[in-house]
Amino acid sequence: MAIVDLPFELSSLSVFLAVCDNGSMAAAARVLKVTQPAISQSIAELESRLGATLFDRNVRPLALTAAGTVLRQYATTLLAEVRHIATNIQEIRLGHVPQLRMGVVDSLSRAMSAHISRYMYGRVGRLIMHAGLTETHATALLTRQIDFVIGVDDMEDVAGLERWPLFEEPYLLLCPPDMPPPRTAQELGACLGSRPFVRFSQRSRTGADIERFLRRLKIDVPFQQEFDLPYDVFAACQAGGIAITTPLCLYEAGFAEGCGLTCHPLPTGHFVRRLTLVVRRREFGRFPLDFTLFLRECLTQTVLKTLEELFPAFVQQMRVLS
Repeated sequence: MAIVDLPFELSSLSVFLAVCDNGSMAAAARVLKVTQPAISQSIAELESRLGATLFDRNVRPLALTAAGTVLRQYATTLLAEVRHIATNIQEIRLGHVPQLRMGVVDSLSRAMSAHISRYMYGRVGRLIMHAGLTETHATALLTRQIDFVIGVDDMEDVAGLERWPLFEEPYLLLCPPDMPPPRTAQELGACLGSRPFVRFSQRSRTGADIERFLRRLKIDVPFQQEFDLPYDVFAACQAGGIAITTPLCLYEAGFAEGCGLTCHPLPTGHFVRRLTLVVRRREFGRFPLDFTLFLRECLTQTVLKTLEELFPAFVQQMRVLS
């Protein structure tokens, strides 16, 4: 790739603007604490490289030529942007971020949004939060439309990313309270076939993982209803359906004692969902690490305790990752 030779140095623009603001090269030299010949030489080199005269030296105070007027307009904006960049870099180095665009999987919104909001005050100048499907957020991360993703896909096949594990939870069976817990894959298939099976959308990572799980067990259930949001899956089960979901999804949906549904473990071993913070590598200094430590602490002290009260049968299968 060819290196473009810029027509001037930024320091030359600073000298040029000092002359503009102070009316003469002598006055600019006093302000900048350099000699007048140094100022004159800098302006002469700048004019030579641009191929244009910037000042009318026949009048006092110095007057700008047409070319000088154009340069002053752009130089002021350019130097302001450079100073803004330098300030932002310094803020990031100190743990402050001017703007952060974050995608959070919808099943974590109720549990974590308020905590995230409080954490970001004083650390992020402008926070933009997007809730929704992990797949949508993953695409936005790779196309630089968002900066952080908290979701169920760690994008392990994509280079140039940092991954910070957060939380692990089991998939479970949501069903009517009179349905006995399935003990085998065959009994699970019978349960899912006994009532309308409510699915998470196939465009979601959760929905795709559940389908792979069912195929592995050779359980074939007709497609009837699919929903993006945990609340919609929960509501459809209250209307007579049955679903495979997770504690966080149910908490997001408002699951509570007396809701008319119960939860059973799946009979086939270790089937879990993991939440991970994913960011582009080395773009935010130590901020992702600090944020991860906060999220883990918050999950331990508040979210996990709430989930353990709601789902005591699954205490051993829910854990904060490190």
